[in-house]
Amino acid sequence: MSKYSVSQWIYGREPVEAGLDRLARYGYDGVELVGEPDAHDQAKLRRMLGERSLVASSVCGLYGAERDLSHGDDSIRRGAVEYVKACCDLAAETGAGVVIVVPSPVGKPEPTSPVEDELKLAAESIRTAGEYAATVGVGLVIEALNRYETYLVTTIDMALEFARTVDLPNVGVMADAFHMNIEEASPSESVRRAGGMLRHFHLADSNRQAVGRGHLDFPGLLAALDELGYEGWYTMEFLPPTANPYAAAGQDAARDPLDAFTEESIRRMRELRG
Repeated sequence: MSKYSVSQWIYGREPVEAGLDRLARYGYDGVELVGEPDAHDQAKLRRMLGERSLVASSVCGLYGAERDLSHGDDSIRRGAVEYVKACCDLAAETGAGVVIVVPSPVGKPEPTSPVEDELKLAAESIRTAGEYAATVGVGLVIEALNRYETYLVTTIDMALEFARTVDLPNVGVMADAFHMNIEEASPSESVRRAGGMLRHFHLADSNRQAVGRGHLDFPGLLAALDELGYEGWYTMEFLPPTANPYAAAGQDAARDPLDAFTEESIRRMRELRG
């Protein structure tokens, strides 16, 4: 049976209770926690989840310039690794299975050092974080972002190669339907190539709105995932119109169309699932 969650960070500065109430109201199974470990009262969060029969599906790391796992400056890179470790602690405390990792930050469209150097540094950083993650029972998933948000890992094949370089059993990849819509010749075939390395899935349509509001071939994507025997989460990550995706994290509250997107996405996914 498919499990549905929503990435909490898209609701901005809305009180956590309001977001969880929305997910419970529309029949979601869980929530993807925003990767800001210091912002969570974990005991309270666990209680709120239990009261609404929700679970933590995952933790979505947010990677701005100060969290650059590929940076040539050792202090910046070490700080980014410590941030991923803190996200792993949050995941372990709340029962989330995976933490999302982006090798180079959002808003870095080109390298500041040779690409080979930045790939090596990012892999070393994520290997260190992945080794720690294993000690607390958490996996890391590498997310490929489109070329307009970052440059180092932009396709599923690049994410797979990167994860194999890291070479840890608890480090896999995730797919994001919106980013694949931009970067992949065939999102469905890219999913098939990921195979057992695919451990998480983000959903938004081609326009980054609710499932069904764009032109993505979700039936084809779901068929590919079924062929793989994918049993992970289907996590919605739609956004209001914005050039900077992280701007959504600073908005005052979730407003329409996000409430409508939340309801439409799970309803459409259930229709597709039959």
